[in-house]
Amino acid sequence: MNAKLKIIATMITFSTLGPFIKNINLVSSEIALYRAVIALIILTVFVIFNKNSSKIDGIKNNLWKLFFSGAAMGFNWILLFAAFNYTSIALATLCYYFAPVIVVIGSTFLFQEKLTLKQIACFIGSTAGLVLIIGVSSGGTKDMIGILLGLGAAILYATVILLNKSMKDIDGITRTIFQLAAAVVVLFPYVFGTGGFHIQELNSLGLINLLTVGIVHTGIVYVLYFSSLSELTGQEASVLSYLDPLFAILISILWLGESITQTQLLGGGMILLFTLANEMKIYKKYSLKAK
Repeated sequence: MNAKLKIIATMITFSTLGPFIKNINLVSSEIALYRAVIALIILTVFVIFNKNSSKIDGIKNNLWKLFFSGAAMGFNWILLFAAFNYTSIALATLCYYFAPVIVVIGSTFLFQEKLTLKQIACFIGSTAGLVLIIGVSSGGTKDMIGILLGLGAAILYATVILLNKSMKDIDGITRTIFQLAAAVVVLFPYVFGTGGFHIQELNSLGLINLLTVGIVHTGIVYVLYFSSLSELTGQEASVLSYLDPLFAILISILWLGESITQTQLLGGGMILLFTLANEMKIYKKYSLKAK
């Protein structure tokens, strides 16, 4: 399979995450923990068999960043999975894709990157799209909670990207393994202290969906993603990543029959259009376009 097909397969697979999460009768924090554990096992085995790892010094120099970005990734999953249960997959995903806009603003403060007129215009356009989504919430309080959870997940995901952007001398897959390990370390006591473990209560359908989320939606697609990056430019990977929200919207509306207003769809389209326009000439080397 060539690199572009790997990215396409990865993003289409990511777009189907929502329906599987909805079929797992566990709280979002427990799902996030098991997802991290399963993916950690798969990626570790992959690295061992491929003998592909970063230098020890690179890992040591980035250890605290790996820990905090892993913790942010774990809680990002919690908020995103919770958002799926409060609002439509389409709206949760569209709010989640506000993350690149947050990264642009964060980069100006953390890395002294200058904002261009194009970036300012894209920020304003994307923000206007988010306002349209929030301003016409049609599902009452529950729908608004889901939208805010999706936006919260976007903030945490932007934090992960910004921390990754500051790391040096460590390759993507090794970075992700340590982040998954950090997520497990943080999520385990969190789950234990906020309700405990209920995986034994899952029926066969729930267990199959959980294993699919961990093995397919995380472990396998992360391997496909990282193995394709060396053959693609950052722009190609970024552009192809927008297949994820596009297919997620189609799945939400056509497969699950979830509702979304025309104004919300317009707002979501503005977010995707302006964030995509912003990335067309920016090499996002450190961004992991993955849920």
